[in-house]
Amino acid sequence: MQKKKEIWMLQTKRADFNGLAMRLGVSPVAVRIMRNRGLLDEREMRKYLYGTLDDLYDPRQMKGMETAAGIIEKKLIEGKKIRIIGDYDIDGVCSTYILLKGFRRAAGNGQIDYEIPDRIRDGYGINESIIRQAAEDGIDTLVTCDNGIAALKEISIAKQLGMTVVVTDHHEVPVDAYGQILPPADAVVDPKQDGETYPYHEICGAVVAWKLINVIYEDLGIPEHEWMELLEFAAIATVGDVMKLQDENRLIVKYGLKKIGSTKNTGLRMLVEKNNLDINNLSAYHIGFVIGPCLNAGGRLKSAKVALRMLLEQDPDRVSGLADELKELNDVRKDMTAKGETEAIEQVERFYMSDKVLVVFLPECHESLAGIIAGRLREHFHKPSFVLTRGEQSAKGSGRSIEAYHMYQGLCEVSDLLVKFGGHPMAAGLSIEESDIDEFRRRLNENAKLTEDDFVPQIWIDVPMPFEYVNEKIVDELKGLEPFGQGNEKPLFAQKSLTIRNVRVLGKNRNVVKMNLVTNTGHPFDGLLFADGDRFLEEQTGQNTIDMIYYPDVNEYNGTRTLQAIIKNYKFH
Repeated sequence: MQKKKEIWMLQTKRADFNGLAMRLGVSPVAVRIMRNRGLLDEREMRKYLYGTLDDLYDPRQMKGMETAAGIIEKKLIEGKKIRIIGDYDIDGVCSTYILLKGFRRAAGNGQIDYEIPDRIRDGYGINESIIRQAAEDGIDTLVTCDNGIAALKEISIAKQLGMTVVVTDHHEVPVDAYGQILPPADAVVDPKQDGETYPYHEICGAVVAWKLINVIYEDLGIPEHEWMELLEFAAIATVGDVMKLQDENRLIVKYGLKKIGSTKNTGLRMLVEKNNLDINNLSAYHIGFVIGPCLNAGGRLKSAKVALRMLLEQDPDRVSGLADELKELNDVRKDMTAKGETEAIEQVERFYMSDKVLVVFLPECHESLAGIIAGRLREHFHKPSFVLTRGEQSAKGSGRSIEAYHMYQGLCEVSDLLVKFGGHPMAAGLSIEESDIDEFRRRLNENAKLTEDDFVPQIWIDVPMPFEYVNEKIVDELKGLEPFGQGNEKPLFAQKSLTIRNVRVLGKNRNVVKMNLVTNTGHPFDGLLFADGDRFLEEQTGQNTIDMIYYPDVNEYNGTRTLQAIIKNYKFH
């Protein structure tokens, strides 16, 4: 089977690499990588390399923050009933946890509880039934986190029922012909507001919540180290909600990951342990692909309250049971996702290979998995992809896009077919009548201005670097550029014309390829490729020269350390 076509591109941003390297105490390679990540000058690079938690921005700069903190402090002191309204994803769970712990600490034994909407029954965000239930329960104040900015009607009802409402969110503010429309809350904290004075707008809901607790603790004289005990949850949410690991976010994640090693939270410790991870050596990858999916699994398949209860629980036996439940739910989610992905790929290969925009209907698939499967389809075919599932009233689904296709705009052009939709250039969600799916597919494809070139992925290389230049110092220096993730991608290096001396396929699933490689100057080294080993061997037949895109690493075995290349992409010639 032929490997997918791709274009390799070299980043060519300019700077005084040698001068900056000398002043910053790093190699020109590190400076080149930072420049490729959008850092422009020595000040930005110094903060990236050596920034500390003292470099975090003052939360009081955030529009509405002082007002929100003032309202909540007064309610806490008066002992009013406060209900936090979260969301069912990882950011919503972490935001709710941060506010709940923070308010309860500030209030002594105040009457503070929470509600998280059910993904299937309630849908996203605060809704009318949640508000009416709160009024019935005698709630004085509602505080939203990771939702609320678009709940204009719902918050109007809460106000009519006499409740105080504080919105904390990070999503885009709805707009009409006259500009942004804010909900009629008593205070709104959202860095996406017009006139926002906070220096960095790309923070998640949990960071907004964490910053609010910072102000409340400061005002009420609670020591700063207690606020810092919530840092790891702001970090987990930042990675889990796929925020850019730049500026303040990078500092929160960098120090939050370290803090997990000493976390006082029994549930978090237990979840890390159940996944066989070293709590003192966690990376953003572990959060994004192991811990995060477990915290999200409750909200996807059962209830997000399972994850929140685990984080709040003190009893070790109960914590262990809840951590087991989340891990099991995530294992089920993985199996269901794999089944849905296989079915979706087969459907495309049978019926829709010539389509520019892929629309797949999986009636039996759990609706919470549509976004994940759409992402896998987009990855597999490098085309904009929608996955629709059967809902109670109509089909519901999610889309994931490629750079060349503005997905939200695409939906706007067929909005007459949709029951409901929302999104942005790279992702979207929608509801549609099942009877309209074929027409939806036809019109999306008719409207799409995409060409074949748009379907060829581009791989951006940071530095063309022969492997003989790699040493342990460079590998260590690259670790200093972590955490890697969205917006601070792992650097990619490239080398051409390597000779393959030997190839072995390893692993019980035959998905690790180990190669003995030699450069054209005679320098030998090992390369590891994580891919279908048998497919690689089939493709390699008769070809022994390879170009590679790689990341350097150190392999430690029986006390011996050797340099190796982790191969990300390759071409035979």
